[in-house]
Amino acid sequence: MVGAYDRGQFGRQRDEDPSGMTERVVFTRRISKVVKGGRRLRFNALVVVGDSQGRVGAGLGKALVIPDAVRKGNAVARRNMVDIPLRGGTIPQQITVKKGATIVLIKPAREGTGVIAAGAMRAMLELGGVRDVVGKSLGSRNPINIVYATLEALRQLKDPQTELAKRGRLKPEVAAEPVTAEAV
Repeated sequence: MVGAYDRGQFGRQRDEDPSGMTERVVFTRRISKVVKGGRRLRFNALVVVGDSQGRVGAGLGKALVIPDAVRKGNAVARRNMVDIPLRGGTIPQQITVKKGATIVLIKPAREGTGVIAAGAMRAMLELGGVRDVVGKSLGSRNPINIVYATLEALRQLKDPQTELAKRGRLKPEVAAEPVTAEAV
């Protein structure tokens, strides 16, 4: 039986639509507000959307039922997409970002390393198409803060070639002739 849901690694649900975007629900939470007549229940859903080609986004949806919260989170995530400058299967440089009480550290890794990160940061990096990276979250362990800090870190990454072009510098060419003792 073929369905819309693909159970990825560790049984996480992924939903892929015709535009090539894959969504993953990272975190859901039930919120109750106590009022005179009892409790009012609502739900939050943190959704990460990516195309595995260097674009990823995250959104938090809130609604009375979980499916509506996921749908709203998906819409918010698609509006907040970030382009990741990839160098092969990794990121171009190490970056550390502090957002709220969460500190996120993301380092490039050699080919074959895989994604070494936990939970919410892993979902962001995998759906963004990063294959080899080491990530660490320090401070707060709240998944919502971790996702927003990771999104900010990915937004701050710069592509080395475009940065050199902006500064008017070209990458120095490697000398074709080896240096000999006579030249010295």
